[in-house]
Amino acid sequence: MMTFAGTRKQRAVALNGNGKMAGKPGIGWRWPINATGLAAATVIALAIALTSCSSPAPAAKALQSTTVVAQSPQASGIAAIVRKAMTTYHLRAVIVRVTRGNQVVTTQAFGPSLTGQPATPAMHFRNGAVAFAYVATLLMEYVDEHKVSLNDTINRWDPTLPEANKVTLKMLANQTTGYPDFETDPAWTAAFNANPFQIFTYQQRLKYAFSRPMQFKPGTNWSYAHTNFMILGHILSIIGKKPLATLLQEKVLGPMGLTNTTSSETSTIPEPVLHSYSSERKEALQIPSKVNFYEEATYWNADWGTPVGANQTTNIYDMTKTAVAVGTGQLLSRSSYHAMTAPNLLGFGHRQSNCAPSCFKQIPAYNFGLGVVRSGSWILQNPLVSGYSATEAYLPSQKIAIAVATTFDAAAFNSQGVEPNASDTIFRLIGAYVAPSDAPPMAK
Repeated sequence: MMTFAGTRKQRAVALNGNGKMAGKPGIGWRWPINATGLAAATVIALAIALTSCSSPAPAAKALQSTTVVAQSPQASGIAAIVRKAMTTYHLRAVIVRVTRGNQVVTTQAFGPSLTGQPATPAMHFRNGAVAFAYVATLLMEYVDEHKVSLNDTINRWDPTLPEANKVTLKMLANQTTGYPDFETDPAWTAAFNANPFQIFTYQQRLKYAFSRPMQFKPGTNWSYAHTNFMILGHILSIIGKKPLATLLQEKVLGPMGLTNTTSSETSTIPEPVLHSYSSERKEALQIPSKVNFYEEATYWNADWGTPVGANQTTNIYDMTKTAVAVGTGQLLSRSSYHAMTAPNLLGFGHRQSNCAPSCFKQIPAYNFGLGVVRSGSWILQNPLVSGYSATEAYLPSQKIAIAVATTFDAAAFNSQGVEPNASDTIFRLIGAYVAPSDAPPMAK
């Protein structure tokens, strides 16, 4: 399969009807990914009982699990998939957890966080656009409480926004407003690359976003834009009469039982920390393509990518809890759950020059709900941000939750500093292994 560089730092997979990649917002295509051999590794794993080593030989350390547990055959098969992917995609560390109903299939960590410090399942990392699912859940809770309707226009809360009398709450949540993405504005990109530790305020982001005209009339096309969720989060804080971080904690994170997911306006990450590394600033810093460039990105401030108050870190346990809670509609009425997660946009949208590659037709392999992505029968989010790749996904029919977080070695980045969304690839391979009858779509 191929992974698309959705936005500059938060990207997802989208496949068109021919099994080739279609755009999500952002910079461009990722490298071709060949899954051949990865799935086959699971067959080998079933024949050989793989166990974790607490003191692996240095040459093999990156491929050894740092979780010391007795593995079931299925857990060993998943471990084989991860080890093969780490070699293929030059991954530094991978943390994975898979559950089926109330059963834990596996929880494992591979490779180092820092040199000499093994990654562990307890480590925290950035969850990026996973926060969109929490924001959408909060919106649907307000719908269930009859405080708002999805069809309410946003001029009720901010009449100064473009087309505010036509743009609805639903359009913000399903990316059909026509608002430009501030994250694709060249001036914003230059500002970020000059100082990836800075905080971008709500007003600054609005200014970047609307320095360009609307991409299309509201409700007439689909295009991924961080601008939409930034505005939605702001409106929800007005509705709830509290900061968004407080509302999410009280009405979403707490009720979901997420004890390791926290928000911060700064780049703080609670200990223990999974450290990340990146080469994405290479071109911006005008470093020659033949010169190696690889820097720590752990403490870059990712607040720009989410609504104010939803800049979060998490761990693999909360990612699987999220997959289950969102994938089952734990906090919502059935009608709100289906409004949020059903393939309601299937067949909608088209490519057009002023928003490509962020705008494209919604297809079974990739269609957007309200704050979530649907790929086949799976409900997921798969951000790529600040040297982290993280995916959480749920298959309702089999009650399977998969969470994967990865960091990258220097060799993962191409000469332009672009890396693959490896957690999404690993999720799809694991999904095909544990649910072969309803596997996540992969390119042919």
